[in-house]
Amino acid sequence: MRIGITGGIGSGKSYVCHILAQQLGVPCYDCDREAKRLMHASPELRQQLQALVGAEVYDADGQLDKAVMSRYLFADAAHAARVNAIVHPAVKADFLAWVAQQTTDVLMESAILVEAGFRDAVDKLIVVEAPLELRIRRAMQRDGASREQVEARIRQQLPAEELRKQADFIVVNDGRELAAQLRRLRIRD
Repeated sequence: MRIGITGGIGSGKSYVCHILAQQLGVPCYDCDREAKRLMHASPELRQQLQALVGAEVYDADGQLDKAVMSRYLFADAAHAARVNAIVHPAVKADFLAWVAQQTTDVLMESAILVEAGFRDAVDKLIVVEAPLELRIRRAMQRDGASREQVEARIRQQLPAEELRKQADFIVVNDGRELAAQLRRLRIRD
């Protein structure tokens, strides 16, 4: 079984994944981490990003230049869609190849699982929610970001109501009863 875990910034997706991976004894595919790896390791992805953004998107050492990528992404709203159209299919294909090598159930963690078109790659979807102010505080502390930066990221993600429509399970990570909620999940029912 492939179990997806998603939720808005600061909701605690990674924490929930960590607990579930231990509880179920299964591996977790972190889409954000793997996207970064693929952008560095995949020659095809590198070529496509260079063709889109320019050769300078990778520095002399072959590392993705985050400043160049950021300038491209924020120059025009359509730019993010173009980058995503390159990166998301590569991540999905990598996930499916990874799943084929596994001998157990697996978890997939992605902040934009639904937006990226990965919903059909998982059998069950757990949406992690938390109160907005708590999410903002967590993201500010974790990322060293300003409130405005975090709120801008929140506006770019699907609203909670939309995620709920896709969910098989909803977990509230507000600092109370999280472990008990996760133990009560009946994923295989």
